[in-house]
Amino acid sequence: MTSSTPRTPRPVLPVEPSPSVGGTAPLLAETFHREQVSALRHSVAAHAEASGLAGQRLDDFVLVVNELITNAVLHGGGQGRLRLWPTTGAVCCEVSDHGTGIGADRLADRRRPAPESAGGWGLWLARRLSDEMAVETGPAGTTVRIIARLTGDHPPPPDRPRPGDLGGERPPPVS
Repeated sequence: MTSSTPRTPRPVLPVEPSPSVGGTAPLLAETFHREQVSALRHSVAAHAEASGLAGQRLDDFVLVVNELITNAVLHGGGQGRLRLWPTTGAVCCEVSDHGTGIGADRLADRRRPAPESAGGWGLWLARRLSDEMAVETGPAGTTVRIIARLTGDHPPPPDRPRPGDLGGERPPPVS
């Protein structure tokens, strides 16, 4: 921050690790802003890998976390809070922000964004690449929790294609 006036953060929706994650202490618990996104992504990758995520599952997890922290910066007040913790057979990540919330229509929309769309991919990717995803949103902010199992020998959720199956859709071209 360049201002000498300290900012008072607005309250973030309190979401504690649920009993399903065993209340394990976080591996990582940090507030962040735009300039910290890259360093935080690298830290998440290192902690997730040390917890047992590997290969494509690790890459997918890090991509989703990057989307969530980027969304927090862009749409949630310019900063956020990330918590990462292990649980039996999985890694959990939670990203909270101070924005005005996600509209019900946007949250319910499960359609793949148009290939030419520059935005709208974050929640769609999070749903597709996470084993579980939960969203709590309201006027005081949004919290998104994702879970990635350490092994990939489970069937994808019904609305998630199997690896390699795009359901007839093709990914956007790489420029």
